Amino acid sequence: MTTMTAVRSPQRGKGDGEGSVQYHQDPKNTIQGTEVFAVYGKGGIGKSTTSSNLSVAFSKLGKRVLQIGCDPKHDSTFTLTKHLVPTVIDVLESVDFHPEELRVDDFVYEGYNGVMCVEAGGPPPGTGCGGYVVGQTVKLLKEHHLLEETDVVIFDVLGDVVCGGFASPLQHATKALMVTANDFDSVFAMNRIAGAIQAKNKNYGVELVGCVANRSEKTDQLDLYNQATGLKTLAHFQDHDVIRRSRLKKSTLFEMEPSVPEIEQVQQDYIDLARSLLGDLPPLNVKPMKDREIFDLLGFE
Repeated sequence: MTTMTAVRSPQRGKGDGEGSVQYHQDPKNTIQGTEVFAVYGKGGIGKSTTSSNLSVAFSKLGKRVLQIGCDPKHDSTFTLTKHLVPTVIDVLESVDFHPEELRVDDFVYEGYNGVMCVEAGGPPPGTGCGGYVVGQTVKLLKEHHLLEETDVVIFDVLGDVVCGGFASPLQHATKALMVTANDFDSVFAMNRIAGAIQAKNKNYGVELVGCVANRSEKTDQLDLYNQATGLKTLAHFQDHDVIRRSRLKKSTLFEMEPSVPEIEQVQQDYIDLARSLLGDLPPLNVKPMKDREIFDLLGFE
């Protein structure tokens, strides 16, 4: 069985933070020739809902889309495939970690409107590195030439973990997007993620292009943070009941009944977001705040 380890890189580690230990992907496994998005945010904020509906929106624009879930719960693609698909780690374990024995349909599943779905999964608790899991997933996809026929890849990343392992999708991504709500905890988590993305930008070129306001009627707290740091809100999805019900129905928003209030507008908002992400978004010179500064800006008096 392959050992899961983090690697200290004397050539590249400094750019990830002085003295840091980061999981570095094999350069041969980089993703080229496609738009690669990494979606981050506080746990439970709606990253999988955002990622899945964004995947469908890209597909509606005629793009060939691959969504990769990076969470041990392996539920990122649940609304696309209608069930919990086996993870890459599950199927590798089933063949005693001999990837040459796997077929494409052992770990890639077609979801709604042709979106291809992969669940990377995660290592057993306390025994390995999430970066290894992401690395093995990308390696398998390249070995089966699946990335050559893909226009857009979306990494839906676990919670707000920004350690070397779960920051590893940033080593593949061209653009990073954060999902947040209009509250202190969400913005605090987003601020730390922004710092991780800016650190990865030094070595890998991933650009932070903005955030999505989710489950929020207002954006006043987020607006204050954006003004202070240079971040930009690309889309705003309020706490519509249709979004909650789509998840319960194992469906994306694009499969919900047209008669549902707000559904057409929400669908169009996702299409508009997808179109803007495919455009020439200027990279943002975001300057993350110190913890104390965020408390002073948004915290309790």
